[in-house]
Amino acid sequence: MESICTADLQNFPNNSSVLTVFTNDQGGVLDDLIITKISQDHLYVVSNAAMKKQDQAHLLKALENHKKNSPSSNIKVKFFEPQERGLVALQGPKAAEVLQKLTDVDLTKLYFMTSAEATVCGAGACRITRCGYTGEDGFEISMPAIKAVDISRELIRNGDVKLAGLGARDSLRLEAGMCLYGSDLTAETTPVEAALTWLIAKRRREARDFPGAEVILKQIKEGPQKKRVGLVADSGPPARHGSAVVDDNGNVIGSVTSGCPSPSLNKNIAMAYVPSAYSKNGSKLSLKIREKLYSAVVTKMPFVPSNYYTKPK
Repeated sequence: MESICTADLQNFPNNSSVLTVFTNDQGGVLDDLIITKISQDHLYVVSNAAMKKQDQAHLLKALENHKKNSPSSNIKVKFFEPQERGLVALQGPKAAEVLQKLTDVDLTKLYFMTSAEATVCGAGACRITRCGYTGEDGFEISMPAIKAVDISRELIRNGDVKLAGLGARDSLRLEAGMCLYGSDLTAETTPVEAALTWLIAKRRREARDFPGAEVILKQIKEGPQKKRVGLVADSGPPARHGSAVVDDNGNVIGSVTSGCPSPSLNKNIAMAYVPSAYSKNGSKLSLKIREKLYSAVVTKMPFVPSNYYTKPK
């Protein structure tokens, strides 16, 4: 797995999860994914559903290359189909309180980006990972698909639990400054340009042994030509994907990759790629929306502080 991603899986603790990326030889991001190290010889991978076919082919090609170099290897890859496994995300300040009543895992000891096998609502063969795509405390619950509806119904029996659609989730992940693959991340965007340099593990930087290492490490050393930034606008309509970013001289210098109204801030927020010279927090730019210009300010992300349940230091 390390041959195609940027994480340090060898030195990672068991039952811990890590956000990482598949990269190509040009340093571009093929997908972002979460890998949970269950044991030294067992990894559990959750990637983007929209990239399912590409990611499966990418993993199989990596396995094929590995077996060419190590013919005696017994490594196997198992892809779970929707009829086999289900995944439910329970997110928000009360997520732990709600879930604790329905599981045998002590959630006070399950910290952000850690994982445990569990029984949930009486169903065995589940896995709870304390993570999510909202910036809030929460969990992703993997379960046998046949139990997914029953577990979901049991969760929403609690009056504090509400069903949420993609629009609600998208506003939360944008407030948290999280990337959406296909919009904020593409095969033409490197982790450094995307302000995700922290995904390149220290040992992997030293080994220089991941796809696109030369490009990415050069950008870490010298800086990239463009960067992903956060933008806040106090007036006008929200900027959507593709809206132009304009400098003081009226020149188009970049493009919005994600944007929406922020329910938490009562302002419009967006992410965009601009030349590095314009990426400093506080830089004043404009957003071109329906042929009109609206002022925006480069702002540190996350736009709204995250609320993760982390292990005390």
